[in-house]
Order: sequence, then C-alpha cells, then structure tokens
Amino acid sequence: MSYTIKEITAQETWAVRHPVLRADRPLATCSMDGDLNADTLHLGLFDSNNLVGVASFMNNQNSQFTGRQYQLRGMGILESHQKKKLGGLLIDAGEEKLKQLKVEVLWCNARIKALNFYLRKGFTISGLPFDIENVGVHYLLSKKLQ
Repeated sequence: MSYTIKEITAQETWAVRHPVLRADRPLATCSMDGDLNADTLHLGLFDSNNLVGVASFMNNQNSQFTGRQYQLRGMGILESHQKKKLGGLLIDAGEEKLKQLKVEVLWCNARIKALNFYLRKGFTISGLPFDIENVGVHYLLSKKLQ
C-alpha cells in the first residue's frame, strides 16, 4: 500500500473526524474552534485517493507550557486502517512542519484509548485525567519539538 500525506481543508477532515471521534453526534460537532484560522494546519492521510486519516495542528497556547506552542486536535484514523502505525505518519509529518515554523511544544488532550499511542510517540502526561463533556476522559499531553 502506498500512503501519502497532504494538506486538506477543515471541512475535509469531517469525513474521518465524524466516524472516528463523533459517530454518535451530529456532523456539525466535527467543527472545532480554530479550524478556520489561517495558521491552522490540517493534514490528510490518503490510501490511494481515499482519505483514511486526519490531524489538525492549531496555534493555541496552554498556560501549563512555555514557548511557542501548537495544539493537536481532531486526530483520527478510520477503523479499517487502524493498528497499522498510520497515525504515527501523521504525527511525524505534522511535527516536521511545526519545526519549520519554530514551534517548541506540541500538546493535546488525548482520550484514554489513544494514550499509549501518544506515549509511544514521545508525549508525556501533565496532571490528572479530566472529563470533556459529551466526549469522555482525557489526559493533557505534551512533547518538546525544539
């Protein structure tokens, strides 16, 4: 299989965000604050011409961290393509682009079921788990890029 990663629009991410992250909720809940900001980066992972994974990187500060920061949001891989290390390809591609922008810290709020994935990618946990209403329990994670 040949996979490619390219920049996509915020709305294009919905094709993966909805079934992976918001399956039991209206399609409109796939829209996230910051999606349409000019400095937000949306990456799509394609299997041939089929979009199978997405990740969004947003210029967003968290007071827990210092330096130039971006937040990873709305990341998902379609179930048919999970467990193939494809999420790692999206993270790696995003990190390379963020390093070019001199971003120092990448952070995210990770669901419990994705926690080990992020830990394997070099993220560390900050603080205790917390609940995001209508979504579930998450951990605050971060990774130094510079």
